[in-house]
Amino acid sequence: MKGIRVKRKSLANVRCPIAQTLERVGDQWSILILRDAIKGAKRFDDFQRSLEIAPNTLTCRLNDLVDHGFLVRQRYSEHPPRDEYLLTERGKDFQSVVQAFVGFGNRNFREDSGHVVFIDTNTGHEADPITVDRHSGEIIRAPRFEFQSAEQQA
Repeated sequence: MKGIRVKRKSLANVRCPIAQTLERVGDQWSILILRDAIKGAKRFDDFQRSLEIAPNTLTCRLNDLVDHGFLVRQRYSEHPPRDEYLLTERGKDFQSVVQAFVGFGNRNFREDSGHVVFIDTNTGHEADPITVDRHSGEIIRAPRFEFQSAEQQA
């Protein structure tokens, strides 16, 4: 049912990198704030204008992203006090997650969501984000690649 809020269960004690990431950025607003930060947004008003998000919700999500090391708060005005939010290295590393969302969304929901693209600034061509293995350069897909816990490898 739409409009009913369900309290999220904490994933802090779940030993899984997906669970640990979701514990820190597992709601739509946090991911969209990071998307906008990657696109260059820095100030509260920039995020609010882009997302049309309630100020109290935005404040809460920005604080969470600072607390979890994705953004750093930097004062740009003393009178009145105003901060901007800059990506940390962890926040910049999250770009690959945003790219995966864009690629997946374009391939599966283009009619519903419009079309956002990455452009290769050297060639001007549209890029199609995929996930590849850093070592082999191969696309990470089953059956060649499979999920395993570290314990399974030992």
